[in-house]
Amino acid sequence: MTETKKRATRNRTLTLSDSEVEHYASLCLSPTHNVSASEVMNKTLLGDTFELLGKLSQNSIDLLIVDPPYNLSKDFHGQKFEAGSDQEYERFTRAWIEATLPLLKQDGSIYVCCDWRSSLVIGPVLQDYFDIKNRITWQREKGRGAKSNWKNGMEDIWFATASKKDYVFNLDDVMIRRRVLAPYKQNGKPKDWEQTVNGDYRNTCPSNFWDDCTVPYWSMPENTDHPTQKPEKLIAKIILASSKPGDTILDPFLGSGTTSVVAKKLGRNYVGIEQNPLYCAWAEKRLELAEMDCEIQGYSDGVFWERNSLAAQKSLKKNRKTNCTARPKTETLF
Repeated sequence: MTETKKRATRNRTLTLSDSEVEHYASLCLSPTHNVSASEVMNKTLLGDTFELLGKLSQNSIDLLIVDPPYNLSKDFHGQKFEAGSDQEYERFTRAWIEATLPLLKQDGSIYVCCDWRSSLVIGPVLQDYFDIKNRITWQREKGRGAKSNWKNGMEDIWFATASKKDYVFNLDDVMIRRRVLAPYKQNGKPKDWEQTVNGDYRNTCPSNFWDDCTVPYWSMPENTDHPTQKPEKLIAKIILASSKPGDTILDPFLGSGTTSVVAKKLGRNYVGIEQNPLYCAWAEKRLELAEMDCEIQGYSDGVFWERNSLAAQKSLKKNRKTNCTARPKTETLF
C-alpha cells in the first residue's frame, strides 16, 4: 500500500505509509454481532456494507448520505466494481435501500449521488420507498473530453424523505453569497446587498443547480487518491440543510471519509461503512486532522461562497482562528 507517486512540493494530497495505514485502519470497528447506536457512534466500520447494515440499530439515523458505485466498471484500489445491465443495477440499488431503510428515523432524509446514467435507474427506484423532494444537479468541472459525445461535467443528487411532511430543511443554513453585478440602491443605501472592500455581495436562496463546488484536486488539503471523492463543500450543503446539531448521519459507502469528516466539523454524529482498509485509514486520518482544523473550503461566515471569491472570504477570516473551538456543542457529540 506504500504511496509510490512522486508528488510536487506543493501537492497537498493526503498520503500514508504502510505502517500508518495499518495503524489508522486498526482504529476502525468490524462488528460481528448486532450493535447499539452508542457502540458505533462516531466510528468508521470496516467491512461489507450489506453485512454490517443488518447489525445496526433500527430508527437510529437522522440522515442518509449515499454515494454508491455508479454503474461503471471501476477499480477502487484493488476492489473492483463491474458495470452491469440496468436490471442488475436496479437490484443492487434496491438491496442497499432495503438494508438502510429500517435504520432511518420517520422524519429522516436521504441524499443519493449518481451520474446521469445511473440516475435513470436510481430515481424511479427511490420513488418506491421515499417521497422524492428534488433532483439536484451539480457541476463537476473536472474530467476528460469526449470525442464522440458531450463531456460529462454534471452529476445528480436525489433528495428524498421518509415522510411527506415531517422532515428537516434548514434554509437559512445553506444560503449562498453571490456577487451583485447590478447593485440597486434605495434612498442612497444598498437594497438587499452588502458593500465590501472586496466587492458587492448578496445572500440568496439555494437552487437545485450547484455550480459552486470544486472536485478535490492536488492543492486542496482534503484531497486523497480516491477516484470518486466528493467535495467537503458539497456534503456540507446536504448536512446543514437536512440535519440538526447532534443528529446522526450514516454513509454506507464511505470511501475516503468525506461525509464523516464534514459531519464532525459541523457538530453532527456520524457512522461510516467502508470495505477498503486503505480508504478507512484515509478517513481516520482526516477525522484526526479535523480535530484541529474544521474549515470547509468555500464555506465561511455561515454561508456558501461562489467560486473565485477567496479574497473576500480571507478578509472575513483574517482575524479568525482556524481550530474547532467554535464547533457546535451537543450532548452526544464524540
